[in-house]
Amino acid sequence: MGIKLTKINYDILVYLPKEIETVQGQNILTNDFGMGAYSVVLADNLNSKEILNLEEEFRNIKGVNQVISAYDALGNTIPIDMLPSEITDKIHKDNSDLIFVTFRESTSSLSTINAIEEMKKIANDKVKISGMSAMVLDTMNLSNKEIAIYVVIAVALCLLVLELSLDSYFVPLLLLGNIGIAIIFGEISYITKALVAVLQLGVTTDFSIFLYHSYEDKKNKGMKNIDAMQQAIVDTTSSVTGSSLTTIAGFLVLCTMNLTLGKDLGLVMAKGVFLGVISVLTIFPSLILISDKLINKTKHKPFTIHFEKLNKFVIKHHVGIFILFIILIIPAYLANSKVGVYYKIDESLPDTLDSIVANTELKDKFNIVSPEIIFIDKDMKSDDVNKMVDEIRGVDGIDLVLSFSKLKSMGLTEDMLPSGLVKVFESDNYQMMFINSTYDIATTELNNQVGKINNIIKKYDSKAILAGEGPLMKDLVNTSDEDFKNVNYSSIICILIIMVIVLKSLSLPILLISAIEFAIFINMAVSYFGGVTLPFVAPIVLGTIQLGATIDYAILMTTNYIRLRVSGKEKKEAMLETTNYCSNSIFVSGMCFFAATFGVGLYSDLEMVGSLCTLISRGAIISMIVVIFILPSILLIFDKLIMKTTIKNKDMKESGDMKNKKLKVACSVLVLSLLLPMNTYGLSKDETVYTKLNSDGSV
Repeated sequence: MGIKLTKINYDILVYLPKEIETVQGQNILTNDFGMGAYSVVLADNLNSKEILNLEEEFRNIKGVNQVISAYDALGNTIPIDMLPSEITDKIHKDNSDLIFVTFRESTSSLSTINAIEEMKKIANDKVKISGMSAMVLDTMNLSNKEIAIYVVIAVALCLLVLELSLDSYFVPLLLLGNIGIAIIFGEISYITKALVAVLQLGVTTDFSIFLYHSYEDKKNKGMKNIDAMQQAIVDTTSSVTGSSLTTIAGFLVLCTMNLTLGKDLGLVMAKGVFLGVISVLTIFPSLILISDKLINKTKHKPFTIHFEKLNKFVIKHHVGIFILFIILIIPAYLANSKVGVYYKIDESLPDTLDSIVANTELKDKFNIVSPEIIFIDKDMKSDDVNKMVDEIRGVDGIDLVLSFSKLKSMGLTEDMLPSGLVKVFESDNYQMMFINSTYDIATTELNNQVGKINNIIKKYDSKAILAGEGPLMKDLVNTSDEDFKNVNYSSIICILIIMVIVLKSLSLPILLISAIEFAIFINMAVSYFGGVTLPFVAPIVLGTIQLGATIDYAILMTTNYIRLRVSGKEKKEAMLETTNYCSNSIFVSGMCFFAATFGVGLYSDLEMVGSLCTLISRGAIISMIVVIFILPSILLIFDKLIMKTTIKNKDMKESGDMKNKKLKVACSVLVLSLLLPMNTYGLSKDETVYTKLNSDGSV
C-alpha cells in the first residue's frame, strides 16, 4: 500500500537548489506565462488540415495550455515562404512540420505527464513528441517496468549466496522476507526507488546473519531456544549498533549535497538501515522461533571457504603487501580523480525510446539542439531589444533568435497573430525571447555560450534571466562538482569522528578509512582505465555508499585483533587467529552485497541505475579483498602506534563486539545534529538542538 501511494519524481533537474537563477526562470515560465513545460511535436507527411485538426484535439486535453504551428500562426493569407529562412528552417522542412505545445504545470507534474500520454493516444503514431516531459514519461514507464525485476534479480542472487553459506535451506527465506518488510518508500526520486530495495537488501543482510549465527551458537552450547534467542538479541544489539551507525552516518552525509537528490537518497537509505535493524531485532527472532522445526528439517552442510593458507601467506608477506599498497594508492587516486562523467540525462536512456528518437530527429532535421528562453522586462525599449538580439545572434553556435519585436519588424502585428501566440511572447511583467543553440546540452561549448549570453542580456536588463534545459544543466554541472568534493570530505570526517569514539583510538580510524578509501579509488580507477564514462551522480554517491556499507568489514577485523592483542597475544599470532575467525564472515557479507547489486547492474536499461549498481557490486568485492589482503598488513605495520593510541579496557578482553552502546547513541545524535539542517527537524532558525550525555550514560 505504501509503495502504491508513493509519489515518484522522474526529473533530476527538480532537485537543483531553488535559489539559483535558472530555477527562478522556470518559475516565471510557470507563474507568469502559464507555461510550466513545453514540447515540440514533429508531424511528418501531414497536410495543413490534418495538422490543424490534430492541434484542436491537443487543445482539449486537460493540462495543455497552448498549441501553435506555422499554419495557425500565419492563417491562410500569409504563405509560409514569406517568412525569413532562419524561421522557416525551424518550423517546416521536407514535408515535416513542428507543433509547439505548452503545458500549464511543470515538466514532471502528473498533469503534464498525463497530457503527454493522452497526446500519444490521439496522435496514434502520426507524430513524434520531443522534450523533457516526454523523456520523463519514457523514464517513468521504463523504470516502473524494471524495478520489480531488480528486486527479483537481487533476491534470487542473494538467496543463492545465503543458501550456500547458511546451514538451513529455509532460513534464507525468512531472512529475506524479514528485510522486505522494512523496505518502505516515501516521496522519492525514481533513482532512489530503483536503488533502495537493492541496497537495503545488500546492506542489512549482515545483521540477520549475525543474529542467526549467534542463536545457533547458543543452542549448540545447550541453551533452550527462548534463552538462546534472548541472548542472541542482546549480543546482536551490541554488535549491530556500531555497524549500523557508521552505515547510517555514511548515508546521512548525502544530505549535505546542494543537489537535493542526495538528501532524497540519503534519508531513505538511512531510514531503511534503521528499519532493517529494528526488523532484525524484533520480527526476525520471532520468525526463527516459530519456524524452528522447519529450520531443523532443512539443515544442510554449508559451503565454506577455508582461508587458513591464504591468511598465513598474507601475514608472512605483510611487509611486501604493504609496500604494494603504498605503490598502488597514488595511481589509483589519480585515476579516481580523472574518471569521465556525463551530465546529459538522455545519454543514460536507451536510444530506442520514443522521446530520444524524437529529440534526435529534431536535431538532425531542424538543427534544434538546445532551445532556450530569455525573460526581459516587458517595458524594455524596442531599440534596446533589437540591439540585444543582434548581439546574441553574433554569439557562436546561435542560429535563431525569435522575439515579438522580430515578428513586428516582419509586419506581423498583434492584430494579425492568434491571441495564443501573443500570450506566448508576453505576460504582465515580462517579454519572452526564444533562442536556439546548435551546441549539445552539458558540453563545455554550451556552458561557455550560456555565460556569454548571460553577460549580454544583463547589460541591457540586470534582472533578465536565461532559462531552459541548457542553463539548468550548466547549474547542475557546477552544483555536482561542488557536491562531489563536499560529500567525500564530509563522509570521511563524519565516519572518522564516529570511529574515534567507537574504537577509542586516534590511529585506527585513519588506518581503516585509508584502506576503504583505497578500495574506492581502485573501483573508480577500473572505470577510468576501462574508458567508461559515468553518469554524474555515480562518483558523488559511490564513495559514501561504499565507505558506509563496507567499513564494517574493517571494524569487524580490527576489534577482534585489538581484543586478542590486549589479552596478551603476539601480533602475528593475534592476526592469524583474527583472520581465520573473520575472513569467512567478511566473504559471505561481501558476496551478499555483490549479489544484491551485480545482477541489476547487468540487466538495467536505465544507465543511471545500472552504472551505480555495477560500481557498488564491484566496490563490495574490492573492499572485501582489501580488508582480507591489505588491512592485516596495515594493522601489523602500525601495531606499535595502534597499541599506544588506543584506549585498552576490560570490554576488549571480554568480547570482540563493540561496547558502550549509550555512548554510541550519544554520538549518533551529535552527528545528526551536525549534519542535518534545522528545518529537517521542523525547527525554526531561532531554535537549537542540544544533546547532553548524563552520568548514567543516557542522552
